[in-house]
Formats: sequence, C-alpha cells, structure tokens
Amino acid sequence: MWEKVQQTVDFINNKINFKPEFGVILGSGLGGFADDIEVEFTLSYSDIPNFPVSTVEGHKGALLFGTIGAKKVVAMQGRFHYYEGYNMQEVTFPVRVMKFLGVQNLIVSNASGGVNPLYAVGDIVLINDHINMMPEHPLRGKNDKRFGPRFVNMSEPYNRDMIGRAKAIASDLNIEVKDGVYLGLQGPTFETLAEYRMVKAVGADCVGMSTVPEVIVARHMDMDCFGISVITDMGDEDNIEEVNHNEVLQAAQKVEPKVRKLIKEFIATI
Repeated sequence: MWEKVQQTVDFINNKINFKPEFGVILGSGLGGFADDIEVEFTLSYSDIPNFPVSTVEGHKGALLFGTIGAKKVVAMQGRFHYYEGYNMQEVTFPVRVMKFLGVQNLIVSNASGGVNPLYAVGDIVLINDHINMMPEHPLRGKNDKRFGPRFVNMSEPYNRDMIGRAKAIASDLNIEVKDGVYLGLQGPTFETLAEYRMVKAVGADCVGMSTVPEVIVARHMDMDCFGISVITDMGDEDNIEEVNHNEVLQAAQKVEPKVRKLIKEFIATI
C-alpha cells in the first residue's frame, strides 16, 4: 500500500504543481459542487495509476484541483463503494493519496436514508458520530506505522470545532441543519423496513453505504474530518415503497444549492 500511494502521489505531483489543504469527497447527487471550485487541474480517475474507477450513476470520476477563496482544494467528483466490488483498501485509497498530497482537512458528503422521526426528506445533517456495520474494516491486516497507529482512537471521528463552525455558518446563511449519527451498511440494496428499524434501535439517525471507511482511514492518518449528509428518503412505513436511486439523486439535487453554499463558505472561512 505504501509504495502504491507514493507512486500515485509522485504521478500527481509530476503532473501538477499544487498542494491542497482541503479534501472533499462528493456523494450522490452532490457533484455540482465542482462548479464552485476555480478548477486549475482535472485528472480523470482512469488516468491516475492505482486509482479505482467509479461505476455508479451520479459519480463522474475525476479528481479536481483548484481554489475556493484563498484555500486550495482537491475534490473527488465521485467516490468508490465496497458494494461495487472493491476491497476496503481500494475504497479508501484516495484518502491516503490526499493525505500525502498535503490535505489535513477532509470533508465527506453523502445521501442517506433517515430514521429519526424529526428528519424529513431534504434535511441537511451534520454528522457528529458514526456506527460501522460494514462487513470489512479498512484497517484490517498488518499495520504500516508510516500511515498511522495500529489502534486508532475514534472518540472524535468528526471534528467538534468544525461542526460548531458549520452550525454558525448555517445560522448566518439562514440554512437549517440537523445533526446526528450516521450508520454505514454495505449495500447496494436499500434497507428493508426491519433493517431501518434496526438502524434506529442501535442509536443511529440515518443510514448509507459510504463515508465510514473513508473517515476511519482519515483518522488513522490524523486528518480532521467534517461530514454532511442529505436525507433523501425516510425509512418508515409511509415512504419505503418510494425509495429508488433516481429518487435519491433527485432529492439530493434539490437541496444541493444549500449544501454547496454551506461547504463553500465553510472552506473559505475556516
């Protein structure tokens, strides 16, 4: 893994002269955030050595380098998922690369199903914790101390100062936000009604198929993480029959302008 990461980092550094401070992973239906970046360089995943290629609709598959205000940013326009057939090391490989390109602050976004009865479709949730129920752990196997410690402290997976800052910005922008716990499952099936009930019973507020592995790996390398989730469906008796990928994309796209505005201001002012 170490050699592959360094090979990829060397390739990117030889292609561009750019050291990003922020990394952004854009989830389903949120790829339009790329328009808020003053892009200086674009690298297709297929052109980057050791990079997987995204296979999911709504995930374009490019690494964008540019600025937001005075801040240098690298954005993943499309992420990788365990359910696509990649192993967890492949899913999280771009986070490793970001770290060695210079990124210290990672912003992850996703679309998720809500189980908290106080949520509604279109709500923006600031993730304050997560529950990992993925079937494979991204740090399983021999640990390489050059990346981080064998046992990672996960008491603060999502940076509390960042969450507080985002809440203040949202208030200034008159954007309503909730906060809550995100639970990660493998997918690709949407949850059954019984599974949605399980998610709620174990203490989560929303559920999705991403984010958790990337945050674990980021924390392994002592990166600061901020997570934002858009509630695109509700896992209850009244709504479960309506859940499909097109509905998820449409729901995410409706609230995308607010999410983009919030993340843009967050990066520019933090």
